[in-house]
Amino acid sequence: MPARKSAPMVAVVCGATRGAGRGAARALGEVGAIVYCTGRSTRDARSAYQRPETIDETAEMVNAAGGTGIPVRVDHAEEHQVREFFERVGREQKRLDVVVDSVAGEDPVYGTWAPLWTADFSQATTAFTQGLVTRIHTAKYAGTLLRKRKRGLIVQVTGADFPFYGGNLVHDLVMFGHKGLAFYLAEELRSAKVASVAITPGFLRSEAMLTHFGVTEANWREGAQKDKYFAHSESPLLIGRAIVALAGDSDVMRWSGHLTSSWEVASEYGLVDHDGNNPDWGTAWRDVMVEQAPMRTGTERQVEWLERVSGRLRGYLERVD
Repeated sequence: MPARKSAPMVAVVCGATRGAGRGAARALGEVGAIVYCTGRSTRDARSAYQRPETIDETAEMVNAAGGTGIPVRVDHAEEHQVREFFERVGREQKRLDVVVDSVAGEDPVYGTWAPLWTADFSQATTAFTQGLVTRIHTAKYAGTLLRKRKRGLIVQVTGADFPFYGGNLVHDLVMFGHKGLAFYLAEELRSAKVASVAITPGFLRSEAMLTHFGVTEANWREGAQKDKYFAHSESPLLIGRAIVALAGDSDVMRWSGHLTSSWEVASEYGLVDHDGNNPDWGTAWRDVMVEQAPMRTGTERQVEWLERVSGRLRGYLERVD
């Protein structure tokens, strides 16, 4: 008898409309997954972003890649919508394997880079709701479904593989919240053998970034004429493939609770971008810090902060022992 094929992976990508979320949905499609693509932008109703991308379009990309894309409009700031959505997934699929949360990755409500004293915080409450409260709602109901299966992966797509950027307080606090949420979930889900990971892309060639540089994915290298570091950028598909690699690792629990990056995971699993490129934003970022002394100094202070916390925790453990 022919070998029985394993059932396709069942995945939910929150914030699948564009950017890293769309990249994750497409990468899951490449491995034949059933992918629920959630977001607020549909062909019938655009979100406040006022960009052309929609979850319908993302679902079609999943189908074209070899998977099954299912677009579902969900406002993750509305808890009842999130609850009803995951109840639907449970009814239709009877299980859930992977959840990727990339909601509000590029939300304009975060504001622009500015010193604390001159920053505009008029949209701060909205930013915290869109960037962090949405993630909490998703974690609650996705985690409930994942625990029943006693295996799986939940991913927080965030920014930077270190605590703080600097330059935009609201954005920094939201991204720091993503990293803390991934750690918190790891502890809550460990007994159920569900892994929780935070992962950042490098210099992401999102749809908005391509527009900003006046290029397309076909001629993106021309953008390096405006910013030399754009040459080290990556398409959203790379972080998507990194997430798929984690989901397919039978020992994924070794990553649980950790903050990682697309380039670190790509190196670990031998992944490449859609064009065969091997972007390594970690190396490029070191070059940025060499050129910009304030960034280097700020990073040194983060190291000191982390070492102090680490030393304090080790002291507590030594007293227990």
